[in-house]
Amino acid sequence: MLHWLWMAIIGLVIGALAKLIMPGKDPGGIFVTMLIGIAGSLLAGYLGRALGWYQEGQSAGFIMSLVGALILLGIYRLFKGKAAAA
Repeated sequence: MLHWLWMAIIGLVIGALAKLIMPGKDPGGIFVTMLIGIAGSLLAGYLGRALGWYQEGQSAGFIMSLVGALILLGIYRLFKGKAAAA
């Protein structure tokens, strides 16, 4: 139970930092920010294991999670911007 709470808190911090670092209008609210942070961490762990940086069962670190969140935020803004323009 506490694992999920901890993951949500860290996801919120990672997502908020990604929105702070990446310039431009920030789509979504607190839940979208949290989901971007959590998904960024999962993406970073998957890519790290695929590239051989992490072993099986090892999670991504803080910096790599932030990089994953920045990638996802960029993709989110790309699709959200096209949907708003249409």
